[in-house]
Amino acid sequence: MDRIAKRILVLDDDPQIRELLTGYLGDAGFDVQSVGTGAEFTSAVHSNAYDLIIFDLLLPDADGVTLMVKFRGSYDTPVVILTTKTDEVERIVGLEVGADDYVSKPFSPRELLARIRSIFRRIETSSRREHAERGTHLRVAFADWRFDLTSRRLVHREGTEKRLTNSEFQLLAAFVERPQHVLSRDQLLEYSRKDPDTVFDRSIDYLVLRLRRKLEVNPRRPELIKTEHGAGYVFTPEVVRY
Repeated sequence: MDRIAKRILVLDDDPQIRELLTGYLGDAGFDVQSVGTGAEFTSAVHSNAYDLIIFDLLLPDADGVTLMVKFRGSYDTPVVILTTKTDEVERIVGLEVGADDYVSKPFSPRELLARIRSIFRRIETSSRREHAERGTHLRVAFADWRFDLTSRRLVHREGTEKRLTNSEFQLLAAFVERPQHVLSRDQLLEYSRKDPDTVFDRSIDYLVLRLRRKLEVNPRRPELIKTEHGAGYVFTPEVVRY
């Protein structure tokens, strides 16, 4: 199977910037979608999984900082913010609420591309380190799925691939490493490398819901990730390492 292109979402109210970045990053091999308002952004991230967000904090219909805070409450997708060159406060606030990097306007598309590639390299380096810690069995099969922990690819037996956010990947990795064991929310926070001091345990419930939507035939009647009331969750299928 060919490696799928990383998907980038551009949020900027300037149509010329959206057109520029869609074309430039598309030519660089990325799958790029662009939106111009906070409402369109919210709809896009609820409907699709992205590998990186380019985020302009100055929006016509929403406060960019507030929107970023809400986004960070549910997603850990890398974010590069676009700021005005002279607004240091905007840059600092953007980084404090969860941006991974920033580029000042007017900007060089070439510089932005370099920063995007740098972020992806950091993620891949971290992923390789995590795999080394986990051991040599980096591919598993369960139910109708094959899960490659090296490439982070989750593929159905019919060939359909499901994109995973970093949090979804970490949680699924925690499950497949401990199948058929009841795991509490606190354990899942620990195993999925979340900081319990900064993440509410109920965020695990939300991540489980998102995984069920991707894995289960009927997410309302889950068979793969079952709830053990008062105890946590159990990943029910047999996991085969290969």
